Amino acid sequence: MKLKITSILMLAVVASFSFLAFAPKADVYTVDVTKSTITWEGKKFSGGHNGTVALTSGTLAFNGQKLVEGGFIANMTTIKDADGSAGLEKHLKADDFFGVEKFPAANFVIKKVEGAGADVKVTGDLTIKGKTNSISFPAKITWNADKTVTATADKIVIDRTKFGIEYKSKSIFSSIGDNFIYDEFTLAVKLVAKK
Repeated sequence: MKLKITSILMLAVVASFSFLAFAPKADVYTVDVTKSTITWEGKKFSGGHNGTVALTSGTLAFNGQKLVEGGFIANMTTIKDADGSAGLEKHLKADDFFGVEKFPAANFVIKKVEGAGADVKVTGDLTIKGKTNSISFPAKITWNADKTVTATADKIVIDRTKFGIEYKSKSIFSSIGDNFIYDEFTLAVKLVAKK
């Protein structure tokens, strides 16, 4: 009886190793930061601002044409305002907002991808100012004729207060009146990657 149990256990171990050995290896595509973009938009009671942040690096990994993992790093020192306001850019880089001197990078790591084909739902960990929170958003995967792949997310909604960015937040400072900035800002991300 003992020999039979040992044999069954050995068979299970061999089977699991065989499965792991033949598991498909993901194809890793490297993000071309010169063709990829991150744009942002923030709103306040009396208007809003938008601009860009440069990418440092990124990868997307696929099993066949199914996105399975990846992520990107943003260079927070490159925050630009579309209207070219040097004062706003300086304030966004200050400790009130992104504190880029201490936290020069923000990053996103994919944890789960739901759906197949072009339209998917991506869930992952976003880290800003040293704080990490899970976010989810719809994304589109496009396979291009030049053998690159483009992943786009047109509207990623982020609650800045979860990352310790509380400046003029009405949910934190209830007596601020109309002089507030909305807690949520949005990102649009386009990643172009090649194997």
